[in-house]
This record gives sequence, structure tokens and C-alpha cells, in this order.
Amino acid sequence: MELHADLSQRALHDTNALAWMPSPMAGVEWRMLDRRGDEVARATSIVRYMPGSRFERHVHGGCEEILVLEGTFSDEHGDYSPGTYLRNPVGSSHAPFSEQGCTILVKLQQMHPADQQRQVIDTNNPAWLPGLVSGLDVMPLHAFGSEHVALVRWAPGTVFQPHGHPGGEEILVLAGVFQDNQGTYPAGSWLRNPPGSVHRPWSEAGCTIWVKTGHLPNTQGPDGSDA
Repeated sequence: MELHADLSQRALHDTNALAWMPSPMAGVEWRMLDRRGDEVARATSIVRYMPGSRFERHVHGGCEEILVLEGTFSDEHGDYSPGTYLRNPVGSSHAPFSEQGCTILVKLQQMHPADQQRQVIDTNNPAWLPGLVSGLDVMPLHAFGSEHVALVRWAPGTVFQPHGHPGGEEILVLAGVFQDNQGTYPAGSWLRNPPGSVHRPWSEAGCTIWVKTGHLPNTQGPDGSDA
């Protein structure tokens, strides 16, 4: 299956408007954002666990990255409340479940195999750091090679300078309204800007976003043709 599988193209979803699709496990549904592959796939999804639902134990042959959006997500290693950011590296395994139900952002097979650091971060606790412009606060979550993951909080009226993303950019709007020269994105919006893209972001009302940069392969040569 392919959905927004061409990483050289911009992609955009209002995740709140997408239909929930059944997963292979009863009580677990997903909203697919991008996907390349069938049962084992490079994929980004919003996943919903009904109360009491669970997945069988499985090994992450290509890693797993999670942000808990609502409810409590659990596995044999612990319980993860809203705002928890997790990274399970290549070769790790677990048996996830949710007693009360939860909604999570999940990214599969998108981690460098040498990135073997398991992470669990409660983003409700770490301190925010000042960003590059006034009104911008940043909470770094992970960095490996060119990949950087963070939460970014925009005060109302904050404007950032035009800039490019050599390794691409991916955003999930968690609260408020994010904007750039290509559109307006309320909470629940997911967008992926390809390698080499340029934009000028701002937020009139203020917002909080999850953002990941530098993780998309550049498939173009220096002249803009396919490499």
C-alpha cells in the first residue's frame, strides 16, 4: 500500500477529518497519514486504542516512535500519560495495551539503525528553552545525525524568518493554529514538507506543534533532478 509515499512531495492531512480504519487487532484503529508497504511498512499514523485493547508482543524490526496524545498508553515497561514521547529502537520488543483507552501518534521504520537509544520523556515536566525569535519556546526531544525532534510553542503573533529544510520537515499541530505562506493549520493538522522546501511560518493566535526535521532522504541531485 502507498499513501503519500513519495517523500519528495508535500503532504497535508486534517487528521480530525480522516476515517478510523480497523487494524489487525480488535479494538485498535488508525488514521493513516503516510505509508509505504503492507503489513510491515514505513508508516505514520494516528492510532486509537479502545479501553482494554492490546497488541500482541512484537519486535520492531525498523523501530517505533510515539507521542501520546490522549489517554494512557501502556506496555510491560510502564504507563505513559498524555504528552509522553517514546522511542523504541530497532530490535526492541513490547506488548502494548491501554486499559482506559488512548490516542497516539506512531511512526514506524523511520529511525536510523545505529540510533539505539530508547527514550521516554514526559513533556509536561522538562523546561522550555528560548527559541531563535522572541515568542518562540522549544523543548528538544531527540537528536541523532541530521534528525531533530522537538515541541515548539508559539506565543500569539510570533513570526519566524523564511528558512529551508534540506532534510525535510514534519509537523503535527497539537494546539492552537499554525500558519505559513502556504496555508493555515488548526489543531490536528499534519503536514510534511519535502527536502529542499522553504517556508515562512507564524502564528497569529499562538500554537504548540510537534516538529521533526532532517529525517527525510533527499532524492534530488544538485540540479533538482532525481539523483
